[in-house]
Amino acid sequence: MSETVRLYKYRTLLSGNRCVTKERLISEVEVSEATFKRDIAKLRDQFGVPIVFDRDRKGYVIVESGEVRELPGVWFSQQELLALATIQEMIEQLEPTMLGPQLEPLGVKLNQVMKKQGIEAAEMSRRIKLLYVGKRPIDTKIFEVVSRATFERCQIEFDHFNRNTSDTIRRAVSPIEIVLYRGNWYLNAWCHLRNGLRRFSIDAIEDVTRLTAPAMDVSEEEVAAVLGLGYGIFSGNTVKTAVLQFSRDRARWVQNEVWHPDQVGTLKRDGSYRLELPYSDERELLADLMKYGHTVEVIGPASLRASIKRAFQGALGLYS
Repeated sequence: MSETVRLYKYRTLLSGNRCVTKERLISEVEVSEATFKRDIAKLRDQFGVPIVFDRDRKGYVIVESGEVRELPGVWFSQQELLALATIQEMIEQLEPTMLGPQLEPLGVKLNQVMKKQGIEAAEMSRRIKLLYVGKRPIDTKIFEVVSRATFERCQIEFDHFNRNTSDTIRRAVSPIEIVLYRGNWYLNAWCHLRNGLRRFSIDAIEDVTRLTAPAMDVSEEEVAAVLGLGYGIFSGNTVKTAVLQFSRDRARWVQNEVWHPDQVGTLKRDGSYRLELPYSDERELLADLMKYGHTVEVIGPASLRASIKRAFQGALGLYS
């Protein structure tokens, strides 16, 4: 049990002018007698809780005098401070403008407490780095409206730019969940225009408006069945199985990678690696396979093999 939980437990056990014996306090909080003495001293000296031993009642009581002394809202050990500071630093690097105004007051207080424990906040930025390739910036105000509507379960309306068709369409949707994928943010939602589940890139959303209508609920199973079956961020109803053969040198890396929760990998005697995984839209899978060049061969299906052949021939044509 952490010190924070222990100290609050003492305060709860002794609240309401209750008298509690030392033996019961030690048993309830599950500490040694030495730890018990240190905890009581800390409550008295550092937090001003007026705990006294009542000899007549043979137990500890809190002597309430007009003002009720409450414990601070949050305490952290050095390890807990480091964990919280690490999370904050990761969020700030991931999306500097997304939670900046909300986290700034917490950051100031956190830095003050860390400094008292000999931890320099500036070291966090030096020692933790998040690197993303292809990360697209998002509008802070748009993200805030989308995220709040998602948590508070109400519909939103926005203009969405489709990069494939270059069309911008006004849609009303019921937000379901927000997804961070490869450094970019997406919204899974029920589209009332198309009457079906859709995934929207948040950086392609403009002019978002919160509506008064409540969001429609969709089960996790249905979302997974439509949007989570195949490889990558693209979705589709028809699921195929890609069969990939990686060379011995590349296998040393790929055999420890998770491409899809339902993948099946087999390490061959010659050191090569065979990977089978479901996909519904080949676009992202093709792009990822091309970066492996000659170290991977698409065994099947025939349509995927033909697609990657055309892709490499097209790329070669640029240099002929």
